[in-house]
Amino acid sequence: MKHSTNPQTRRGHRGGPARHIGRTLALVLPVVLVLSGTLAVTRVNWTGSPRSSVLAASDVSPAEVSPASAKKVPEAPQDALRDRLIGELQDKNPGEVLTHLQQAVNDHPSLAKHCSSIARALGQAAARIYGASHAQSYARPVCDTSFASGVLAAHS
Repeated sequence: MKHSTNPQTRRGHRGGPARHIGRTLALVLPVVLVLSGTLAVTRVNWTGSPRSSVLAASDVSPAEVSPASAKKVPEAPQDALRDRLIGELQDKNPGEVLTHLQQAVNDHPSLAKHCSSIARALGQAAARIYGASHAQSYARPVCDTSFASGVLAAHS
């Protein structure tokens, strides 16, 4: 019986282009996934504050750095609504503020896609102002219970 010195697989084939591609992917794919995940994580706002965001250096154009760009940029409608409602939390209970959010979304349907993020921000602000237990008592299904998840996020 002859014994071959060439490495063989179970079926007697050495492999070929498919095996070479498979080995290359096995080495390269994890590196690509780690790098893309790292880049994605750097773009997430981890502060919980909707106002603050981290910009990568590539996000800032040279025109934005110039002194001429010091002009005030008008606030987006959803940002203005969020800020106004968070301000209302100082004087009104979270239930009233959630009602105002629902009314604003009903009056301006274009705000519906921002409703969850606004409700979440309200929940976080309410938890800071009233405490998590008290704020949670006002939770109701406005914008898919995002208010309650905001309270929970601020409490954790």
